Amino acid sequence: MSQTHNMVDYDKTYAEFKWEVPEYYNFARDVLDKWAEDPEKLAIWWVDDNDHEVKKTFAELCQRSRQLCNVLAGQGVKQGDVVVVIMPRLIEWWEINIACLRMGAVISPGTTQLTPKDLKYRFDSAEAVCIITDTDSAPKVDEVRSDCPTVKSFILVGDKREGWTNYEDAVSSASDQFETVNTHSNDNAILYFTSGTTGYPKMTVHTHTSYPIGHMVTGKYWLDLGPDDLHWNLSDTGWAKAAWSSLFGPWSCGAALFVHHTYRFDVQKTLTNLEKYPVTTMCGPPTAYRMFVLEDLSKYSFKSLRHVVAAGEPLNPEIIETWEEHTGLKIRDGYGQTESVCMVGSFPCLEVRAGSMGKPSPGFVVEVIGDDGNIVPRGKEGDIAVKVKPVRPVGLFKEYWKNPDKTASSYRDDWYITGDRAIKDEDGYLWFVGRADDVILASGYRIGPFEVESALIEHPAVAESAVVSSPDEVRGEVVKAFIILAPGYNASDDLVKELQDYVKKVTAPYKYPRKIEFVDSLPKTISGKIRRIELREREWVAFKK
Repeated sequence: MSQTHNMVDYDKTYAEFKWEVPEYYNFARDVLDKWAEDPEKLAIWWVDDNDHEVKKTFAELCQRSRQLCNVLAGQGVKQGDVVVVIMPRLIEWWEINIACLRMGAVISPGTTQLTPKDLKYRFDSAEAVCIITDTDSAPKVDEVRSDCPTVKSFILVGDKREGWTNYEDAVSSASDQFETVNTHSNDNAILYFTSGTTGYPKMTVHTHTSYPIGHMVTGKYWLDLGPDDLHWNLSDTGWAKAAWSSLFGPWSCGAALFVHHTYRFDVQKTLTNLEKYPVTTMCGPPTAYRMFVLEDLSKYSFKSLRHVVAAGEPLNPEIIETWEEHTGLKIRDGYGQTESVCMVGSFPCLEVRAGSMGKPSPGFVVEVIGDDGNIVPRGKEGDIAVKVKPVRPVGLFKEYWKNPDKTASSYRDDWYITGDRAIKDEDGYLWFVGRADDVILASGYRIGPFEVESALIEHPAVAESAVVSSPDEVRGEVVKAFIILAPGYNASDDLVKELQDYVKKVTAPYKYPRKIEFVDSLPKTISGKIRRIELREREWVAFKK
């Protein structure tokens, strides 16, 4: 299956690109209602683990969103108020997003794995007035609701529960007449809680124009979508990647979403769905692809699939090679943050350089800079930075809400500092090195964990690995690898030695892991990124005792 790519000449597109940002903009009115003018145009193709299917058109979702606007308004939710949404991949999640955008309420999504304590922190910090959740999470809310004075509205998707408004009853009986709020370009639209390396999560705010319009770059150029595509994003609804790939990116291009509602990632079920349904494009975390290539991919045929991307952390070259060998498709990397849209990508017209995240997105000047704020020479490591003066790119967050110091500390001269480190090569490709705080310093060497993880995963015994610094009396710190073994391999001292020798061969010998621990699982964020900080802290806490 082929289509003319949206970007055929990177240099030309990048040079000619111009942002167009109106003073007033509302994604529900200006994009979704336009697609809804065709009553048949598909927006969502939803399936669950039992192969139960539901299809929703843009027209249906837009009508339901107007009904929900009236329900929320009736419960006292006003423009600018924060609505917390904790929901698995249920169709209501999309209705709620559209409704909040339409009425100018600020949506704050969260993962279903949040604890009652997490929820209280979010309600209080954001001064949330409304919580919309499902049957599984409602009891957690009830545990803390008496201590959360700002929350006045409790809406439940699913069962009936005392003290909660039933979503379906309320929405289906509400009027579908609602005039979309004419939101200003600088009005707050989305509030994410993003975990840093220290302290509680920060509140990252995006506006009504910057984020939805910025994601046109994500959808059009990186995801390479058009109105005839069916796009599948494997990510959970609780984090920013859902906005990238399950909302603004695809829908700004008129693509339909394929949604698999499941509570656990099942590799074989995912591959079966990819074969069974006419999915044309897919976005997944690197962890998913690592699991895919452990399966016998020759058993599957993905007839409709034409384009796949990964984001969250760099992908190892051998994963890209194995996937391409069986599917004929290259996995294209993309880079951005909760604070941004897709800022760097391996766009369809670019050569894939395995391990590189590609080149800056149209509309973004992304460089590698030093502590002095100057661009470092090509091939030298530094901070990934985005030029914000004289022109701030569309798609970058407005601020860390209620935290002006943290907001201010994210800038150095004319640059926004991402907190990630990279190298830019002679051809302008960016190569991720690691978080500024993940780099391991051993015997005077700087070692990026990703390099060691990349080496390890080439060994057939390794399904997944995470590399962190571990305390050492002599060297200060050394490289330690936590390894999940591939099926058919067992932990042993001999295997430890074999893996160490292997890394010495594959990469610079000083990078080899002096310590190896075999584990059954690795701590991860909801987006599938390995939480190296958690592993690192375990190592150092034990040492300090």
